[in-house]
Amino acid sequence: MAVHIKNKKASYTYFLTDDFTAGLVLSGSEIKSIRAGKASIGESYCRFDHGELWVFNMYVAEYANAGYMPQDTRRKRKLLLQRTELKKLEKKVKDVGVTLVPTLLFVAESGYAKLRFSVAKGKKLHDKRQSLKDKDQARDLSRLVD
Repeated sequence: MAVHIKNKKASYTYFLTDDFTAGLVLSGSEIKSIRAGKASIGESYCRFDHGELWVFNMYVAEYANAGYMPQDTRRKRKLLLQRTELKKLEKKVKDVGVTLVPTLLFVAESGYAKLRFSVAKGKKLHDKRQSLKDKDQARDLSRLVD
């Protein structure tokens, strides 16, 4: 069973340019919750902290049989990337208005949880309206073709 947890608001709110995929440092009960599909990346964001990349505000529900230690559902989690990719991202994020937005959380065939995130720049209101118009036109065209 493939798990794909998407951030649907990301493409509406931001111009997404470059995609990167990173591994996550998780506890055992967190990966079990993600495999069950009980996670959300809707309000999460990525940020550098002391030269390391972290994802903040990602929700992972508590696993029912996790044991006696309670876990913080919105703790910061470390992202695993190559050093060259980290340096490239650090340069891009230094620009004004550029941020890193998670777009997809999935479990790879290897069994590890991966997070796909994009370099993003915020859209203005008129850009969002244009995105909605383009989406409506594409839907209307697909209805005419079918």
